[in-house]
Amino acid sequence: MKITMILFASSLLLTSCYSYTSVVGTGAKSGVQTTKWNHYIIYGLAPLSLSDSKEMAGGAENYTVHTRHSFVNGLIASLTFGIYTPTITTVTK
Repeated sequence: MKITMILFASSLLLTSCYSYTSVVGTGAKSGVQTTKWNHYIIYGLAPLSLSDSKEMAGGAENYTVHTRHSFVNGLIASLTFGIYTPTITTVTK
């Protein structure tokens, strides 16, 4: 039983953060970044406020969109018991 509890605790500590990348056109060229938070409630099921990657790109035709659930976002989600679950979107032109 002790080994099972240690394995379970270890598996919780080794989880990774959610991350996803999209390339529009040929991708980022200049390295200029814009970052905004996305706001969700109820474990991410209901969006409150989402960032618009086209707007964040500022009219650029080639850019990269990186959306992630960082450690800080996970910490906030755990402190609110999943009621509020933010993510971060970064657009690189």
